[in-house]
Amino acid sequence: MADTKREIERKYEATDATRLPDLSRVAGVARVEKRGVTELDAVYYDTADLRLASHSLTLRRRTGGADAGWHLKFPVATGIRDELHEPLADTLPPSFAALLRSRLRHTEPAPVVRLLSSRDVQHLNDDDGTLLAEVSVDTVLAERLAGEGGGTTATWTEIEVELADDGDPAFLDAVEKRLRKAGVRPSASPSKLTRALAETAPVRKEKKRKAEDPQTAGDHVLSYVGEQIRAIVDLDPAVRRDLPDSVHKMRVATRRLRSAFKTYRRILDRETTDPVGAELKWLAGELGVDRDQEVLDERLGDRTEALPATLVLGPVGSRLKVWSAARRTGSRRRITDVLDGERYLALLDTLDALSADPPLRPAASRAPAKELPRAVLKDYEKLARRMDHALEHPPGPERDAAMHEARKAAKRARYAGDAAGPALGKPARRFAKRVKAVQTVLGDHQDSVVARDALRALAIEAHAAGETTFTWGLLYGHEEATADARERELPEVWARASDPVLRADLKH
Repeated sequence: MADTKREIERKYEATDATRLPDLSRVAGVARVEKRGVTELDAVYYDTADLRLASHSLTLRRRTGGADAGWHLKFPVATGIRDELHEPLADTLPPSFAALLRSRLRHTEPAPVVRLLSSRDVQHLNDDDGTLLAEVSVDTVLAERLAGEGGGTTATWTEIEVELADDGDPAFLDAVEKRLRKAGVRPSASPSKLTRALAETAPVRKEKKRKAEDPQTAGDHVLSYVGEQIRAIVDLDPAVRRDLPDSVHKMRVATRRLRSAFKTYRRILDRETTDPVGAELKWLAGELGVDRDQEVLDERLGDRTEALPATLVLGPVGSRLKVWSAARRTGSRRRITDVLDGERYLALLDTLDALSADPPLRPAASRAPAKELPRAVLKDYEKLARRMDHALEHPPGPERDAAMHEARKAAKRARYAGDAAGPALGKPARRFAKRVKAVQTVLGDHQDSVVARDALRALAIEAHAAGETTFTWGLLYGHEEATADARERELPEVWARASDPVLRADLKH
């Protein structure tokens, strides 16, 4: 796995005549250490249509400096990126190729820009000699290597302030205050690559058309569909890096997209979307194996930690770990194999094609205030039928199963409200919020059902090993109590979500 660091930096405009102010006067700085000038040669790679740059991704091969090699940067927030590093090599490292697969597919990245930078570096240190930040004045020569504008060059000077590892971001505010007093202003470009692409691009007379706001029902549905497709693509590298909650977020995006196809079938033709929905269901299932176990592990672990030590009898913690490890063996590898597989890449290509040529039906051209409420209310009616079915059963396995089916319907109705929110405003958002509360109660109930099945299996294993099953039984009882509490809570939560006023507001 590539080395990773969190890069927190700020860039500022400069000229050849710009001189840094005395940064030893910045609060916390005891010494400014000059580190000399370093010559850097970086070649940036992308596709012909600049697919990586359009997602604010940076892929480069750099020589010179202490961190020569391949660098891949993912945006985290303004001025913050995760930078991955691999040793210098002639070809793209396989780990980077995997992280970029959802964007590149079968396309090989090629050199697009070369940057030659002369970097004059200073270190800002505290009383103990600990590095607080690195400040550099970079004189840059950029050359466009491919496509229109190939051979075009641009030059500029900029100041870069990069926070030291584990540094306090507030320190950058103090440095910026000092720079601003000296007349130095923040850069208009977030990165050297962005500036290089802009300044070496061919001059065009025509103006870029401003994207229009969604007007029709179809516009709004396609906007929501596009958000989910982008989420799947954007989350792919996060899943590969095993970042927290990434699998869950990617799974949610697949579910939201599939749900939109079903809810808005009067707008998007089912002959096209049904096969895509089936593939999304497959992907969600593959992602769910690891996620479901993760949720269960967290629930059982939290329940166990909450018990007084005197009630934890036997090797409960170690048995939980062994049990979890056995069930998760190979799951990470399996997910990576899925993301590397042709079936997944074909799905991404299909989603691109659907976005480029959406299968719109006549209802897509209608006003959103007429068409979207109809779809949302249809999902509500399905939820209402399932809720009636669940609430008419006495506690037991049949009610458990009925509540699980109601949960699925609640999720779809909530997603329908979310999708309609930008068009219908507050009524749709209020509807989605109320239905989400129902989904949460039903979800916690279902989690208790799954947890009880797991606890029973663990108790059987413990008994077979000659261990006491007291704690497992106690935990089982806690889950029964949780399920009972959710069942008692559900009618009131459902009453708020099924308020006729909510539905009336959607229609107006």
